[in-house]
Amino acid sequence: MNITGSYQSMFRIPELKRRILFTTMILVIYRLGGHITTPGIDLDAIKQVFEGQQGTLVGLYDLFAGGNLSQATVFSLGIMPYISASIILQLMQAVVPYFEKLAKEGEEGRKKINQYTRWGTLGLALVQSFGVSFTLERLGVVETPGLGFKLVTMLTLTTGTMFVMWLGEQITERGIGNGISLIIFIGIIAQYPTDILNTFQQLRSGGLHVAVGLIVVVFMIAVIAGIIAITQGQRRIPVQYAKKIVGRRVYGGANTHIPLRVNTAGVIPIIFAQSIIMFPGTLSSFFGNNAFVDTLTRIFSPGHAVYYLSYSALIILFTYFYTAVILNPVDLADNMKKNSGFIPGVRAGKHTAQYIDRVLTRVTLPGAFFLAAIAILPDMMIRLLNVPFYFGGTGLLIVVGVALDTLQQIESHLVMRHYDGFMSKGRLRARR
Repeated sequence: MNITGSYQSMFRIPELKRRILFTTMILVIYRLGGHITTPGIDLDAIKQVFEGQQGTLVGLYDLFAGGNLSQATVFSLGIMPYISASIILQLMQAVVPYFEKLAKEGEEGRKKINQYTRWGTLGLALVQSFGVSFTLERLGVVETPGLGFKLVTMLTLTTGTMFVMWLGEQITERGIGNGISLIIFIGIIAQYPTDILNTFQQLRSGGLHVAVGLIVVVFMIAVIAGIIAITQGQRRIPVQYAKKIVGRRVYGGANTHIPLRVNTAGVIPIIFAQSIIMFPGTLSSFFGNNAFVDTLTRIFSPGHAVYYLSYSALIILFTYFYTAVILNPVDLADNMKKNSGFIPGVRAGKHTAQYIDRVLTRVTLPGAFFLAAIAILPDMMIRLLNVPFYFGGTGLLIVVGVALDTLQQIESHLVMRHYDGFMSKGRLRARR
């Protein structure tokens, strides 16, 4: 069956069809909510303000909010408070014994962690909405500033964030794909039609040469292919389990593997690095003419060698840091030992943990360098090829990763019901 037939098969399975339509409906609701403006905002004034916020923390936040922050909608905070709360809870599992214990309690522990994440989202949304209301008043884009505006803005933006979180959970439970990821995904690709139109206008006006345009298209395809390869790439460590005889039954004796991904940390290292590298530019937008801040902004701005070196080093550092947080070789070795598992040629326990750590360190290195290259790619394309859109970085990694995850879930539904998947040879293996 070809790819066209596979897409037609998606709508022949009633359950899969319902899930896809439900997901589409939720995403449409999210995009419609992105056109409801927060009360008391001067839209013309805020558009002028956000034109100068590219390359700052505010611009990064607006990317994850799907452009809602720059338009001052009820979804201005987007899903970022939920993402921040999730990252905080994940980091706490590595350093706080209570949360580490919850993470090992299975389904019940996961439910408690999810509940803590929701409460954390509520708290962060209240704090961030107050910060947004205060900043908007300071920028002079509020028609009637005061306590009333602050309270209304806090209530509106916090409610919008909780509603977006609920929409994401509904997609995860009743739709197809990861709801939170799809909401970020749809917010990012909403800008793509505008970028395409701008590119065609540049080609027609002569601002972008046709030959350069073809080179850019080929380069884009190669970059996307590289992201897919790195996202799915893994190093498999073989594991064997000894046989156990309990009564008349024989347990174990299976051969399996530990999949160590080339990019275990995902897009998180770039987000952390961007938050730090963009801080001087954010300070400059608030402090105005300050010699020290202006010097920092110039050094840590795209185009300066210090910016590229610092940005790349931070990404590599955070890649190793976050990989160590979410994948502990000692825990892997202990779990294998408890279940009578071992790596052929490696002693169980401490030696196994050291072996896994050594392999993971080597596997993570190319992934870290690739993330650094993807992060500085957009600025390079804009400066060297005069590309009129932002291609690469965090947005592209999220779009490709979410697309792979969603296609993998759709394909699993097709294969379970004896339909061919999206690939005629082999299975589409997305991130797990």
